[in-house]
Amino acid sequence: MGSGRDEKIELEHEAARIFMRLYERRFGIKMRHIWHNEPRRPDVSCYYDDQKLDLEIAHLYGSEAEAMHILGRELSPHTHRELLTLMRMPAEARLVAALNSLLASKAEKRYDSERVWLVIRNANPLWTKDEMLAHFPKLHLPKQHPFEQVWVIGDMAGESGLLALFPPQHQPAPPKKRD
Repeated sequence: MGSGRDEKIELEHEAARIFMRLYERRFGIKMRHIWHNEPRRPDVSCYYDDQKLDLEIAHLYGSEAEAMHILGRELSPHTHRELLTLMRMPAEARLVAALNSLLASKAEKRYDSERVWLVIRNANPLWTKDEMLAHFPKLHLPKQHPFEQVWVIGDMAGESGLLALFPPQHQPAPPKKRD
């Protein structure tokens, strides 16, 4: 088995490939050829309609305990207790808290890049794209951040598609009120 760094790079590349395929299918704009970057630059670079674009990749697990469980890691008794405690909290509350925490953390980063998009891949099978959409108004991207666009891949395989978080013109329409 490879190192943790190798696994992280493979997960990032896989997420980038899924995102590029979904984006191209949705907008008809070619995204091609990815390569991995060193720290100080976003994780992956590609060509977006023949222009260089950098992608910062993040995986949404919820918590370290959930990440270890989802990735099939052996859980210590402490981590197992933490996971059981988390499971008592409503899934939607954990979703909003985890996604807002991830957005706040990534917003603080600075990159040596002209164009950066943040791509978040939902790795938690308890959360769906539809649930994220339902809680969209509770999500908060800090005003100061380095991202031109922010996208969420709804599940690990990308089967549920993409959800745009930023900029506003890519966001979903608010649910219509019923009379």
